[in-house]
Amino acid sequence: MDRRRVDILLTAAAPTAWGTTYLVTSELLPPDRPLWSGVIRALPAGLLLLTLTRHRPHGAWWWRSLVLGALNIGAFFPLLFHAAYHLPGGAAAVLGATQPLLVAGLTVLVLGERPRRRSLAAALAALVGVSLVVLRPGAGLDPVGVAAGLTATAAMGTGLVLTRRWGRPPGVGTLTATGWQLTAGGLMVVPLALLVEGPPPTPDLPALAGYAWLTLAGTALAYALWFRGAARLPVTQVSLLGALSPLTAAALGWAALGQAMTGWQLAGFALAVGATVAGQLPPRRPADRSRAQSGRSRGPVGRSLRSTGEPRGPVGQSRGPGWRGMTGSTRRVPGASSPAAASGRVNRASAAGPAAYDSRSIQRTSSAVQPSPPRPAISRTRRSATRVSSS
Repeated sequence: MDRRRVDILLTAAAPTAWGTTYLVTSELLPPDRPLWSGVIRALPAGLLLLTLTRHRPHGAWWWRSLVLGALNIGAFFPLLFHAAYHLPGGAAAVLGATQPLLVAGLTVLVLGERPRRRSLAAALAALVGVSLVVLRPGAGLDPVGVAAGLTATAAMGTGLVLTRRWGRPPGVGTLTATGWQLTAGGLMVVPLALLVEGPPPTPDLPALAGYAWLTLAGTALAYALWFRGAARLPVTQVSLLGALSPLTAAALGWAALGQAMTGWQLAGFALAVGATVAGQLPPRRPADRSRAQSGRSRGPVGRSLRSTGEPRGPVGQSRGPGWRGMTGSTRRVPGASSPAAASGRVNRASAAGPAAYDSRSIQRTSSAVQPSPPRPAISRTRRSATRVSSS
């Protein structure tokens, strides 16, 4: 498996892990504490990565880490939870599925890169597919929830594009940069959680298991893989993988909670998965297209050998007298039946190139075994020959 496919699979593991958040939150975590769930999810993971890497920001990376942490964590988590509580029927996931289109526009403005048409078409198809999966009939749309969902999507998309633009400082790994962002973003949510939800909840044993999963797998590992992919793959392609999050949530709801899926939902699921896969295909290079077009024709040697109707020996196999090897093919030279000609004393055919296969070149090759008249010598006082005959 090549490196590009490995990068895609590792990056896809991040939204797949995020898709488990819905099941873990509904089944294991305390109810009505989304902000504290975001803090407990991000801040311990960031502190853990900082402890393992033991590398602090320096220079411009102090404020860059704050900006990225605010966009990817500090603003994204509260806005996403607010949209989820005010938009029924999975409408928040549909708003999140618009991120590839937003990222495509930001890529042009910030990075100066023009997204491929295939990526844009795949983003539209994935949006339609996710809508069919998560939307329910009669789902109302709260304007405040819609605004929160779109703002959360814009924050995450902007953070993804800036992550690609700024990269990482020299000598700093992905885990270190991820730890900076998670710590900064988690600290930003703490005052808001205290103001809105009061003191942190006291978790029981199932809640501890749920927080442990979200902290280690759903945040520390998932965000490290996500930022790694953002540094290696086109950002539009990375954002398209985000559609796997609501699709994973729907699949887990069907498998673990017994939530039935209608025919339209199954069709949307297949459409979204197909669009996500199509968006990861590499572009067809011009060299591939020209090679496919030139495959219908052959070189001059191949055409001349077939057109003459003369026998051809296997490539690399030695022949008897009169056979000459040329460009992977063999050909019997007329008039070369003598042992002297067979030994290759004079081999004009190999130097003549493809033109040696027309009638005049065959005559020249045939006369090669005959004594040739002396040729005029090149004058020592002139740099060019007086006249050298090629026959």
